[in-house]
Amino acid sequence: MSVPVAAAAATGRWAEVDLGAVRANVRQLLGRLPDGCRLIAVVKADAYGHGARPVAGAVLEAGAWGLAVSTPEEALSLVDLCGGERLLIMGGLAPSSCEAAVRVGCAVVCSAPWMVEALEAVVPAGRRLPVHLEIDTGLHRLGCAEEEAPRLASRIAGSGRLRLAGTMTHFASSDSDPRFTRLQLERFLETLSRFDVDPGIRHAANSWAILRHPEAALDAVRPGIALYGCAGQLRPALALHALVTQVRDVRSGHSVGYGRTWIAPRPARIATVAIGYEDGIMRSRSNRGHVLVRGVRAPLVGRVSMDSITVDVSDVPDVEPGDPVTLIGGGITAEEVAAWSGTIPYEVLTSLGNRVARVYRETAERTVPTGDRARGQEE
Repeated sequence: MSVPVAAAAATGRWAEVDLGAVRANVRQLLGRLPDGCRLIAVVKADAYGHGARPVAGAVLEAGAWGLAVSTPEEALSLVDLCGGERLLIMGGLAPSSCEAAVRVGCAVVCSAPWMVEALEAVVPAGRRLPVHLEIDTGLHRLGCAEEEAPRLASRIAGSGRLRLAGTMTHFASSDSDPRFTRLQLERFLETLSRFDVDPGIRHAANSWAILRHPEAALDAVRPGIALYGCAGQLRPALALHALVTQVRDVRSGHSVGYGRTWIAPRPARIATVAIGYEDGIMRSRSNRGHVLVRGVRAPLVGRVSMDSITVDVSDVPDVEPGDPVTLIGGGITAEEVAAWSGTIPYEVLTSLGNRVARVYRETAERTVPTGDRARGQEE
């Protein structure tokens, strides 16, 4: 939910989402694609914590052809913005979820014979549901076997209630293993060559494949993390802030936080900040990394609590309750936070809790080269 900045600040914790950055990232990605290649923007998990509806509107305005989500519930919340062929449910569906997916009225990824039967059983007569067949070429998570794919494609195409609208695969390591990525692409294309039916829209490339494997841009691509500026020469779209609630002096040798994991090596000035692991600041961040206070990097000290963190502001003059603290932004990237937390930027962004209000703003749609900062193997 978007709220004014003043109201967001009153909650003690908020994230600013720059929709101008999202649009700029989409346009930069489109500029890498061959003519006719469509961009399907992955906005699952509430657009990686950025807010699905505002981000979906921004990516569509910037030229995205369609949207991809994980669940029927996510699709239902966006179907008025982009429905039918251009909205794709990509997550694995349990048998009990098939009817809900069909009711949304969008495209569905299918990867097994049982799913074909389950979908056919709930599609109303007179309607044909667009289906994208997923082929497993090496991720071994979802998808049918390569040898099974031609037969399953013909089964879908020949159905009276389903229609083969697309065929896809999912790269396992396009960020880090070019040899295996090329092998997966070869397997995918070889399998498609054995189809007796039109495969529909062919898509394989996720964010890092778009940036590093242009040959994988077939009929469509599926960027996720790149939309939010955590890959390649793209603009980060989210900044995370919270307010100082107390400042106190701690004597040398005294501890701060649960478990007494940080002992002041000298007299210290400690600021308590209104954000904790309930809000997405992982407990593994305890005693690791920095935040920005009055434009100065200050170390996070002590255990991360459910509702607060503590920061050593001994070297930051005049800190007082009500001062804003920046946890992501101002030069602190989600990738850097992920390294401090022992995880990846995907988890950092999607972990932001419901207590973190989202504030949306627009900036000029410029692109700022920042280098290949992040690593990630997902959409």
